[in-house]
Amino acid sequence: MTESYLSRIGGLIRDARRHKDLTQAELAQLLGTSQSAVARIEQGKQNLSLEMIARIGEKLDSEIVQVSSGVPQNLRIVGGGKLSGEIDVRTSKNAAVALLCASLLNKGRTTLRNLARIEEVNRITEVLTSIGFKIRWLPDSSDLEIVPPETIDLDAMDETAARRTRTIIMFLGPLMHEFETFELPYAGGCDLAPAPSSPT
Repeated sequence: MTESYLSRIGGLIRDARRHKDLTQAELAQLLGTSQSAVARIEQGKQNLSLEMIARIGEKLDSEIVQVSSGVPQNLRIVGGGKLSGEIDVRTSKNAAVALLCASLLNKGRTTLRNLARIEEVNRITEVLTSIGFKIRWLPDSSDLEIVPPETIDLDAMDETAARRTRTIIMFLGPLMHEFETFELPYAGGCDLAPAPSSPT
């Protein structure tokens, strides 16, 4: 084995040993070798046979090196336990505006947590407010509360705000559930330069 491989394997062995709360001396005793030999292994300064790697893996209850056979592996998942918890995720513009548009489908109060306070969000909230939605940022947070009206008033839509964002096109799906016919302003947004042409 080259020195780089030995160092990488040594690092894996060290991490697995620490995970098992074993000292180098305790692992050495399990392997029937010396503490100095374990130290050399973990430093990548000791040649290792496959047999020794297998023995170390067995004592540490860890597969130090895995050889892929190319055959799909089957996993058995035993369920029955209820999972709960939470994770923090980074907010994104695309997710924020999509959720704002999707709030058109909800007949009750919608609260979007940790929403990005960006111009695109402001444009969509302006449009929603103009057609009857009550929208407010909750105090000391980036949470947005959206309360729908009894009846959406599309005729009152702020066309100037709507024309300033291409996201208005995402109103199509939700509004098709409410109206047999309706019109939306032309989706505007940033002025893009014409695509460069190449000679043919």
